[in-house]
Amino acid sequence: MPVRTRNPRSLAISNENDENSNTGSTRLTRAKAATLNVDELAVPTKALQSKKSTINANPTRKRAALGDVSNVTKVDDGKKAVGKPGLVSKAAHPTGIQKKTTARSSALSTRPTNVKVAPKASGPGSIGAQKRKEAPRFKDDIPEEGEPVRKRPSTKLDAEKTIKAAEPVKVEAPPPKDVVVVPVEVVNDEDEHVYPPGVKDLDSEDMDDPLMVAEYANEIFEYLRDLECNSVPNPQYMSHQDDLEWKTRGILIDWLIEVHTRFHLLPETLFLAVNIIDRFLSEKVVQLDRLQLVGITAMFIASKYEEVLSPHIANFSHVADDGFSESEILSAERFILTTLNYDLSYPNPMNFLRRISKADNYDIQSRTIGKYFTEISLLDHRFMAYRPSHIAAAAMYLARLILDRGEWDETIEYYAGYSEEEIEPVFQLMVDYLARPVVHEAFFKKYASKKFLKASILTRQWAKKNADLYGITDFHLSLDEIS
Repeated sequence: MPVRTRNPRSLAISNENDENSNTGSTRLTRAKAATLNVDELAVPTKALQSKKSTINANPTRKRAALGDVSNVTKVDDGKKAVGKPGLVSKAAHPTGIQKKTTARSSALSTRPTNVKVAPKASGPGSIGAQKRKEAPRFKDDIPEEGEPVRKRPSTKLDAEKTIKAAEPVKVEAPPPKDVVVVPVEVVNDEDEHVYPPGVKDLDSEDMDDPLMVAEYANEIFEYLRDLECNSVPNPQYMSHQDDLEWKTRGILIDWLIEVHTRFHLLPETLFLAVNIIDRFLSEKVVQLDRLQLVGITAMFIASKYEEVLSPHIANFSHVADDGFSESEILSAERFILTTLNYDLSYPNPMNFLRRISKADNYDIQSRTIGKYFTEISLLDHRFMAYRPSHIAAAAMYLARLILDRGEWDETIEYYAGYSEEEIEPVFQLMVDYLARPVVHEAFFKKYASKKFLKASILTRQWAKKNADLYGITDFHLSLDEIS
């Protein structure tokens, strides 16, 4: 007689992992079917249900939690089923496994969260300081329902007291009895510099122009006058040069002026290059065949220092008729800079000439001729003993004299820094150079152009007429003959 099977949903399974267990189980196994002479297992009339529905149908099953999210689901009536205890986070229900740490941390990890225990350690680095939650300081920070609340929450008044207590108290110590307190007077920047009587303040006109830095103009030129003493070469350095003469130096400078004009460089580049040559020759002995290398290297250094876009080293090598390779120029550059201790701070005469031209109302003619006179000091070695500011003052004085621009008044004397008596020695040297025959052809040709108002031609004509007035009688001799 065939055995009538029961509905699979009515089977109460106590332990599904043990197939041989008979305790409280009516599950039909193959052994029982063989005993009851059943040929084959009965097939359920309905489709098999998932394990999820089986678990929900029998909530009393004691299955260990596997951490499967399928243990928490929704039932048919729309209510959310409650997961088993094993699905709660590890922080709320810690397991028996603990990290190897100190006894203090293991005790804190097994302690229930709703029990308030005073921390054993204090400070920001302790474990208790990290686990402990701070109490709300203000009313708005009081936790909502369901969160643990301290017995006595701090109020806003307590927070203000804490902040005031943390602030340092400033205690002003009374001055000693023997010390007399003198009030300090505040001096305005405009009152720091006092102009002599009769001198106009020309810098106040440029206060609105930030590029003129009129607030620091007087201090800047005072610094330049102190700095120019450090960059003056030895005016007698030719005495220890065996192969060189002053005439040879003049030929080199005349050639450099031609190179400077061909490259369209700034006036400051030429003045710095000549200063580098004289200072280097004051320290080292140079042979005649290496003098041109010194000159072209000095121009190369000065162009990199002064120019926005300096010519390539190949251009300097080519302008010297390829007599020196690029590697020789670079090697000479390192040697010259090392000899000068990399000091290229040279206040050239153009800086002071522009300063004096401001007092001359920026007259273009007097400044152009004055620029021609300042470059005379590069070629004539007799000017080497004088400062650049002294040369600039004498150049502007002679230019104003030739153009009949008026007297050397107090304002021009103040901005030039020299009186007429102090200018006279340099002034006579310039007149002497102008009255003598032309020696430096490239220099004379440069300023004979219309661009420079034919300054070399006009000033030479004036010097020949007035040389006798300044005690120059042998002006028919050339500069090389009087040297």
